[in-house]
Amino acid sequence: MNNKNEVVILCGGMGSRLAEETTIRPKPMVEIGGLPILVHIMKHYSNHGYNKFILALGYKSDYIKQYFYNYKISRCDFTTTLNPNSKIKYHNNNNNPDIDWEITCVDTGLNTLKGARIKRLEKYIKSENFLLTYGDGVSNVDISKSMQFHLNHNKIGTVTAVRPPSRFGEMTIEGDTVKVFDEKSQMKSGLINGGFFILNKKIMNYLKVDEDCDFEFGPLQKVANVGELKSYIHDGFWQCMDNVRERDYLNKLIDEGKAPWITN
Repeated sequence: MNNKNEVVILCGGMGSRLAEETTIRPKPMVEIGGLPILVHIMKHYSNHGYNKFILALGYKSDYIKQYFYNYKISRCDFTTTLNPNSKIKYHNNNNNPDIDWEITCVDTGLNTLKGARIKRLEKYIKSENFLLTYGDGVSNVDISKSMQFHLNHNKIGTVTAVRPPSRFGEMTIEGDTVKVFDEKSQMKSGLINGGFFILNKKIMNYLKVDEDCDFEFGPLQKVANVGELKSYIHDGFWQCMDNVRERDYLNKLIDEGKAPWITN
C-alpha cells in the first residue's frame, strides 16, 4: 500500500528546552535509539503506507537537508569517479530499506510560526487531504484508522486527542498511604492535542504566509468554532520530547525493547 497523501512534519522550532542537544542540531534530529526522532516519526507513517513527506524547516535547516541528501550514501558502500561526469554505483543496497520515501525539504523561515510554515508549503501539497504532525513526538496511533475517521466525517480537520503522560508521575493514595506509585504513568483524565492531524486543504483559507501566523491559536480555534474540527481519540502510547528527561525516557524504552511506536 502506497498512499499519495502527503505527510507534513513541522521541523522548524529551536527546541530551547533541550538546549544541550539543540545548540548542535535541530530538535527533530536529536537521536533516540541511534536514529533522529524525525526518522522514527517518518517510519511510523511509512508503516501505514504514507511515504511522501514534506518537511517544514527553519532552525538549522541545512542540518536536515544534508542528512537526507546524504542518507543513501551513509548507509551503502559505493563506487564513484572523480570527474565532471561522475556517477555513483551503490553496493549492498539492501541496507537501505526506506528508499521509496519521497522527501521535500522546504526552508519556511527561522522565526516563522507554525500556521505560516504550513501555508508556505501549500504549492507542494497536491492531495485533497494531508497529514500533519510535529517533529518531536512519537506514538502508536493508528494512522490508517484516523484517516478513515477523517474521510467519514468530511470536515476540515481531525486532531488526535491523547491522554498525556504525567511529567512527575502519579500516585494513588488511600488516607495517607500510597497504594500505587507510577513514575511515568498516563493521566486517567483529560485529553490534549496529540499533534497528529489530518487536514483538508480548505485549512489554507485560515492561514497566512505572514511569519506571525500561528496554527493552534487562531486558525484551529476558528475551525473549531464553525464545527469543522473533529477529534480522533487515541488511548494508546504517546510521548513528546521536550527535555532531556523525556529524551532519556524514550531511549530507555528502546533499549529495553518496549518502544510501542516501533513495529519493525
